[in-house]
Amino acid sequence: MQNEHTGRPAAIVTGATYGIGAATALALARAGFDLALCDLDPRTLEATEALARGAGARVARIALDLRSQASIVSAVAAAAAFGHLEVLVNNAGVPLPGPALEATRADWSTVMSVNLEGTFFMTQAMGRHLTAARRPGAIVSIASTHGLVGHAGQALYGISKAGIAQMTRMLAIEWAAHGIRVNAVAPGKIDTVSPARQASMADPARRAGMLARIPLGRFGTVEEVAALVCYLAGTGASYATGQVIALDGGVTAQ
Repeated sequence: MQNEHTGRPAAIVTGATYGIGAATALALARAGFDLALCDLDPRTLEATEALARGAGARVARIALDLRSQASIVSAVAAAAAFGHLEVLVNNAGVPLPGPALEATRADWSTVMSVNLEGTFFMTQAMGRHLTAARRPGAIVSIASTHGLVGHAGQALYGISKAGIAQMTRMLAIEWAAHGIRVNAVAPGKIDTVSPARQASMADPARRAGMLARIPLGRFGTVEEVAALVCYLAGTGASYATGQVIALDGGVTAQ
C-alpha cells in the first residue's frame, strides 16, 4: 500500500508538536513514511513538519480534537485523501496528576475524553478506513507504565492508560483477520520537553529520587520511544500484535 505520489506509505501521528510525537514523526519520515501530523492547532506542527520534510517526507498538517467525533472522522478522511494510510500512532494525551481523593467528575472527563475515549474512536476510525479499503495496517498507541503498575498521584492518568493497554489487546484479536496489527508502547520516565515532564523533573531531589528507582540508572529519551514505535509500525514486527511493551529502564521488572 503506497502513496501514489512518492511510493511511500503514509502514517498519522497524533499529538506531534513536541516530545514523543515529534520524535516519532521524524523517525517514521526517516523510515520512508509520508506523514499526516495532527494536533489541536496545526500551526504548532510547523517545526515537526520542517524536520520531517528534511527527511524526505511529504507532510500534511491536520486539526484534530479527540473530544469530538466529527473532528476524528474529518482528520482520518483528510489523512486518507493525502496518502495511502498504513499506520496510526496514537500519541496525543493529557496528564492530570493529583490525589484521587480530590478528583472531580470534570477532572475524570478531561482525562478520559482524550486519553481513552478519543484514542479508542481515533483507532476505530483508522480501523474502519483500513477494513473498507481491504488493506492491512498497523496501529501503535502510547500507553504508560502508570497503566501497568500503581503510582501515587496519577490515578486518572494511570486508569486511562490501563484502558489503552486493554484496548490494544482486544482490538488486536478482533482485527487480526483483517491484517491490522495493534500494539502499544508503555514508556516509563522519559526525558522530554513536554511541560508536564519538565515540571516533574524541575526539583533536583525529586529527579534524583526517580533515577534511584530505575535499574538502568537513567531516564529514557524520546528517540528511544520513537524507535520502538517505528519498529512496531514496520514490516520487521509483522508477527507482533496485541503487545504492550514497557520501555522503562527495568522499572516494571522489579
